[in-house]
Amino acid sequence: MLDISEITKKFDGLTVLNRFNLSVPRNGFTALVGPSGCGKSTFFDVLTGVVPKDSGTIYWLGKNLPSLGRKAAYMQQKDLLLPWFSLMNNALLPVKISNQINKASREKAQELFGRLGLDGFENYTPQQVSGGMRQRCALVRTLMFEHELVLLDEPLSALDAITRRSLQSLLVLLQSEFKKTILMITHDVEEALVLADEVLVLTNPPMRIRERFSLRGNKPRQRSDPELIRIREHILDELQSELTDEVY
Repeated sequence: MLDISEITKKFDGLTVLNRFNLSVPRNGFTALVGPSGCGKSTFFDVLTGVVPKDSGTIYWLGKNLPSLGRKAAYMQQKDLLLPWFSLMNNALLPVKISNQINKASREKAQELFGRLGLDGFENYTPQQVSGGMRQRCALVRTLMFEHELVLLDEPLSALDAITRRSLQSLLVLLQSEFKKTILMITHDVEEALVLADEVLVLTNPPMRIRERFSLRGNKPRQRSDPELIRIREHILDELQSELTDEVY
């Protein structure tokens, strides 16, 4: 389990996080949605150790950690592939950095290329393939870290709608097949409802959980499901009210 307790972070007198608490069950998929500027990205920066927390604790599998930087794979909105490396060499970066590259790691990467529709593109550079293929490569790289915990920060938001939908099924595989515990930030409420086990609606700073929704059923869920549509509209109304509160 990922257990985040009493996390506080302030910048120049602005309290972004004030004793924020969150738990994600092992092999769970939790999505965070909230208004722009509510503190989601700061929260991930604190979790990964990019910025230090002012106070609070982070527990992963019962161990108290200063941050999750060495314990979590992190997939962001930008694929961050190195343009001078081939797709395969980009995917192998985690094992190259740790000096653990060997026949087994290469075979694993090749298998993942096949699973994610990248067969035949191993020697292409990022500039030679589409945005969707680059993000598939980034997903292979995420899996090559072999961390059980995965943080997703708007991983599909830079893609067109059709490509985005096709890759959402691959994010489900992270949990269902690769047994990952996932915490995801997204501005796309529908995406959160289609993919996650639990969706948390956040407030303006200091960020807190305004509402939570537990979801069931096979994933990715049907967007046309009446209950899903009802929840989506409700969340959008809640987020709109946060924007109104901010204005007035």
